[in-house]
Amino acid sequence: MSDEPIDTKTRTDQERIVDARMRLRERFFARMASTPSMADDKPLGEGAPNRHGMPRLPQGQYETKKWPVLDLGRQPHVPLETWTLELKGACKRPQTLKWADFMALEQVSDTSDFHCVTTWSKFDMAWQGVRFSELAALADVDERVTHVMTYGYDGYTTNLPLVEALKPDVLLVHTANGAPLSVEHGGPLRMITPQLYAWKGAKWIKAIEFLLVDRKGFWEERGYSNTAYPWREDRYG
Repeated sequence: MSDEPIDTKTRTDQERIVDARMRLRERFFARMASTPSMADDKPLGEGAPNRHGMPRLPQGQYETKKWPVLDLGRQPHVPLETWTLELKGACKRPQTLKWADFMALEQVSDTSDFHCVTTWSKFDMAWQGVRFSELAALADVDERVTHVMTYGYDGYTTNLPLVEALKPDVLLVHTANGAPLSVEHGGPLRMITPQLYAWKGAKWIKAIEFLLVDRKGFWEERGYSNTAYPWREDRYG
């Protein structure tokens, strides 16, 4: 047996997060599987099936090898030394993470496609970051939570249902295709939502709010769809 002391607090925190994550999975697993991006019986698109059985290219989209840049006209530079991510709203453990705190969470790699509402799609992007579900478990979200709002350092906001945010390919990413996420693409950290149009993931993310009722974000207030399902060409409300 090792003589090294056991970090009881760290072990307890890790166990609590795992337990919260499993409870979220149990509550939302069946609902995730029945969402339109995974269970639509008449998806709109073409090409071989993607990772979830939908057509690889949603209707109205074209494939690009480039990664176009879209923003609100501002690209904030946020040094890692001052960057923070606030977890707030209807949760039992609201908190503010510094970069070292974020990087101490479970880091995962995932490959997914990226669909922009402006009609381009970029396939097989390799990401590294932290699953949204890990952050939801860390904050220990209230059982009544139905939606989340994410906030960017550029003033951007966007909403999405918790059942979509908890999907395993929804990440807060710091690395794209093997390189640190550039400022123009939302670095140091952005959220990705591969099963929805990409505007549902905030760039330069600085806060996540857990909501008991839905609330529209920047583009949703300006007529964009509240649900944003690519395989229903669900662009506008």
